[in-house]
Amino acid sequence: MDGHPISFGPYRLLAAQRLLLEGDRPVRLGSRAFDILAALVERAGEVVGKEQLIARAWPQTFVEESNLKIQVSALRRALGDGQDGNRYVITVPGRGYNFVAPVRREETMRAASAPPVPSTTPHNLPFAVTRMIGRDDAVAALVTRLSRQRMVTVVGAGGIGKTTVALAVAERMMASYEHGVWLVDLAPLSDPRLVPSAVATVLGLQIRGEDPLLGLIDAIKDNRMLLLFDNCEHVIDAAAGLVTAVLSRGSGVRILATSREPLGTTGESEYHLEPLGLPPASSRLTAAEAARFPAVQLFVERVSAIVEDFGLTDANAPAVVEICRRLDGLPLAIEFAAPRVEVLGVEGLAARLDDSLQLVGARRRTTMPRHRTMRAVVDWSYGLLSGDEQLFFRALGIFKGGFTVEAAEAVAADVANPREATDRLTDLVAKSLVVADVSGTKPRFRLLDTTRAYAIEKLDESGERERVARRHGEYYCDLFAHAEREVLARSRRAWLADCAQELDNLRAALDWAFSPAGGDVSVGIALTAAALPLWMYLSLIGECHRRVTRALTALSQTASADAHLEMKLQSALAASLVRIGAAAKMEAACTRTLDLAERLGDLDYQLRALWGLWILKDREALALAQQFAAVASTPADRLIGAQMLGHSYHYRGDQVSARRYLERAIANQRAIADAGPRIIRFFVENQPTRHLARVLWLQGLSEQAMAMVERLVEQAKAEDHANSLCHALAVAACPIALWVGNLNLAERYVDLLHETLSRHGLTSWQALGRAHRGVLLIKQGNLQAGLPQLRAAFEELRAVPPGLRFMFFAELPESLAAGQTSGGLATIEEVIDRAERTAEGWIIAELLRIKGELLRLDGSPGALDSAEACFLQALQLAGTQGALAWELRVATSVARLHRARNRSAEAIACLRPIYDRFTEGFGTADLVSAKQLLDELSDADRR
Repeated sequence: MDGHPISFGPYRLLAAQRLLLEGDRPVRLGSRAFDILAALVERAGEVVGKEQLIARAWPQTFVEESNLKIQVSALRRALGDGQDGNRYVITVPGRGYNFVAPVRREETMRAASAPPVPSTTPHNLPFAVTRMIGRDDAVAALVTRLSRQRMVTVVGAGGIGKTTVALAVAERMMASYEHGVWLVDLAPLSDPRLVPSAVATVLGLQIRGEDPLLGLIDAIKDNRMLLLFDNCEHVIDAAAGLVTAVLSRGSGVRILATSREPLGTTGESEYHLEPLGLPPASSRLTAAEAARFPAVQLFVERVSAIVEDFGLTDANAPAVVEICRRLDGLPLAIEFAAPRVEVLGVEGLAARLDDSLQLVGARRRTTMPRHRTMRAVVDWSYGLLSGDEQLFFRALGIFKGGFTVEAAEAVAADVANPREATDRLTDLVAKSLVVADVSGTKPRFRLLDTTRAYAIEKLDESGERERVARRHGEYYCDLFAHAEREVLARSRRAWLADCAQELDNLRAALDWAFSPAGGDVSVGIALTAAALPLWMYLSLIGECHRRVTRALTALSQTASADAHLEMKLQSALAASLVRIGAAAKMEAACTRTLDLAERLGDLDYQLRALWGLWILKDREALALAQQFAAVASTPADRLIGAQMLGHSYHYRGDQVSARRYLERAIANQRAIADAGPRIIRFFVENQPTRHLARVLWLQGLSEQAMAMVERLVEQAKAEDHANSLCHALAVAACPIALWVGNLNLAERYVDLLHETLSRHGLTSWQALGRAHRGVLLIKQGNLQAGLPQLRAAFEELRAVPPGLRFMFFAELPESLAAGQTSGGLATIEEVIDRAERTAEGWIIAELLRIKGELLRLDGSPGALDSAEACFLQALQLAGTQGALAWELRVATSVARLHRARNRSAEAIACLRPIYDRFTEGFGTADLVSAKQLLDELSDADRR
């Protein structure tokens, strides 16, 4: 295309803007359907092969041909293909599709239609007793469409408001029809043969003769009128025949119909009515924000009509939004639910919506029986299906959160082969019993909550639920087993895009598999093992732990336990426990995993177990890292071993070796991702960077450390992975920001850590989060608020693995000791002893310095000499470890002690050489303090 608009029928295609207009109104098209339309229009009049269309709409992606069929069907519905004799896309069997409508350039915009002029017109439209909400756009679109086309059908699910919208359209168009606008409600008819007579009765016509249809047509063929046929679905063939006959003979008659499926007549324009607008599922809105959505507006207005003092508030807005969302934005369901607020209250109603079909019916006596309850609304549509269609529909009730064509084929295998499943889904979408989403690579389908509740009821009544649930469980077991094999070969984002949308089905399948009545624990155990990457990627650690524990219990009770499955589950149990902080149980799980892996000769799980034990063990950490590196056989695994060695050297206090191994791991991290490391990568991604940032700070490169931390946090936020973000914040960002003295940044990081912990319920980082908060408050001068948090965190962290516990000990003892020297000395002695026993050598120099400071403040005889001894020991250790940051702190403490003893020259001689070794970070707290002390000492020396 050359960028100019292309017109066909009433449409204008602006390919560059990816926009299709019907008149001046944008037509909603999914991206795939738009690409298919553009490809067809570009080659109008030619057959475009299926492979070419698939390549255009799904570039570099393999999809089944059924996806193309569904997208073309959606495109035809959007264009109104076949209306008023217009044809756009035809199928060429065995070859592809052909765009057959004439296309033309059109440079000018169409003139807007003039508004209708009010006039008196005969009609039988009922007076609207309630205000229509949220449908103005739909009514305006239908008025425009009906002014151009002679037959329009409003299609949608039961209770969605088709009649309300159609009546509003008819009322708005009354001025255009001199012979009237007439509502013909077909719902009461049980015999399709009575349809013509029902129309005649509404029009006041006396039809005689054997064929009432011919008599009716003869009576109205010269009239200019609008007929509104309401509720056509149960007499759809008779209604379609009547419409065809009327339109073929009466040029002045136009027809507006409502139905749960299209009538299928020539020239029919379908308008699919959507539920009322709802807030996004993840949003928590204020009252003002929630009130902008039509579903909420309708609920509030209907409740307010009954409960005089009811109002939408920030407090009740979440419950109101949840009610509207659970009712799928269906106006009729909201109408039924709203009066219950008078008895139950908003919170009570929200809690009672587990079975939305049980909502009390309408109070108005004029309501049709089929609209008295939501059960009757769905039952009306269900009764119109054939026996096989009902069986297929019932089977779909087993799904939660949506499903694919392939999943539908699996659970309904006894009533539909693959080709039939696609066709039946298409039919159920047309009948408004299934909702289709064709915006993604593969179309997904779902039942509204009210419809699904009905399908489950029918499934239980039929006795088929166990069979269908088994197929459902086995299908998702196979699906997740395949996904598990792919997890390391694909990017996290792409893998999650496919798997995360199946989380609700995974949960439903597991609940069935482990249910006391029925179920199949063997399916449940296998499915639990296969689904482990999904829980980890989504940071659902608590759920993972519960599911794995249940699977292991079930496995232990089976006659012949599967050692390979137990190994996988024990490894997953260990991974979940590291986040929860149960060190003893985690060690047992890792040890069992290692034992099974060695017996089975599974190198992958040997490495996983060694990695888990490495996290737990303190004095043995370096040896375990070396064992891991020795066992590792692939380049990717060897690089993970290098990372573990770098981490271990860092905590032991050898920062030179630590930096060498960590930089090697980072430099080759792409190779880890490309090779697919055997250790599940969400355990190791970005860990070298976190620890290298700490090493850089210790070596006096604070600016490089902070830049690395900022990139790390932004990357974790962009990936939207809670565990990665918490790890980055707790291990690197918070402590380093506190060490450099950037309290504003530290506060931002601490707030983000607590917000993430709260949102995802991650307990393993909570103690560290409180510790960082306590240190921050103390550094901000709020000793009263900070000390209790710090003491509580210190007690909690006694049970945490050392690798986590000592991340913040550089600040803890000094903060705990603030204002209470004796208590501080006792605390620091405990911490030094623990650090020596657990080989946490990286922090000992700083701990000795803090002990020296506390001794200096003690004032007892010999305290200054003891303090100096601590400082000198710390200075020597920091120098040996290559920890320039600790050296500066110790030298500053020594210089202060010398100044107090009037030994300014010695103070300068100790501090100046260490200060001069720094090349960056001169605005950080420690360097600013050291420079100020040097200046003061120089001034005193000159005097």
